[in-house]
Amino acid sequence: MDLFKTVLNLTVKHKTVLGYGALSLLAAGGEHIFSLVVFSCPCDSWNFMYSLVFLLVPAFILFLLGYLLNIRMWRLLTGCCTSNNCCHRLCGAGLHCRCLWMFWQLTYVSALAPLTWIALALLNGGYYQCAVTGQQRDFIKERLCINETQKCVEELLLLPCAKSLELTFPHQQVDLVQRRLMAESQVLGWILVACIMLIVAVFACISRCRSPVGYLQLTFWKTYIEKEQELFNQKTNVHATKLAERNLKSFFEHTIPEPFPMPNSQEWQKISSLYAFSNKQQHYSMIHKFVELANRNNSIISSEGDAVPPTELNFIDIAGIAESGL
Repeated sequence: MDLFKTVLNLTVKHKTVLGYGALSLLAAGGEHIFSLVVFSCPCDSWNFMYSLVFLLVPAFILFLLGYLLNIRMWRLLTGCCTSNNCCHRLCGAGLHCRCLWMFWQLTYVSALAPLTWIALALLNGGYYQCAVTGQQRDFIKERLCINETQKCVEELLLLPCAKSLELTFPHQQVDLVQRRLMAESQVLGWILVACIMLIVAVFACISRCRSPVGYLQLTFWKTYIEKEQELFNQKTNVHATKLAERNLKSFFEHTIPEPFPMPNSQEWQKISSLYAFSNKQQHYSMIHKFVELANRNNSIISSEGDAVPPTELNFIDIAGIAESGL
């Protein structure tokens, strides 16, 4: 029972990372199903275009899906078009580099699944083989058919369908060219995997290096964000329930509703702004910054010198908002 509780707590704590991991596994499983069931090289002049569509379109869809599942982006963009100072609310006072860094953080997370798709597709080899044989350039044909017969060059388009079609050049030559294409595809796949891991490592180091706080304070900051989101969800449910009960009571009993204090639209907009950390006033969230204001009518938009929180806090922020359903 204790083991079950431990696993459950870890799952809840890391649900966002697990969610993006599940998206990557979905990409891996989808690629395997596509390659076995859906993908079928036409073995004609459409080889290159057909393979390119199967390689890039699913990756593009997964990339967009990663953005759509990123609740933090929706938190920042919701109501932006109706705001007179949208860029100022999101980026702060002229800090466009901060917006670019935030956009890079969102893109970095969203690109995981599509890159997984492309890497697995290259390691599979089928897409690459179909695409390369569809290239009608002489230097590609000559490179693939080195020391082979002229029939190899003439029937290169039919090579992916060698199992179902009878080719005139020897089976040994067919096998040799297919092995060559498979080797090239897998080498490119492993290079892409290595590049992905390098980018992840470099980005993680840069994010930690740019952190405005030390390791222990960052640990405290993570805990605070988690607790704030947890309590925010609870308070939201309680507050909404009381408001609904008051309104329904007034409606059904024809009574005058009692005063019900709640944040106004401007205050909601303020705490929805992009948060940046300031060493001068160490607030750990927009809500923390808002409640510490002596005059709540003042602006709490981040200013020059404030730092964007590390990527780890963005994951926590996403998880908490997703839990609240906002």
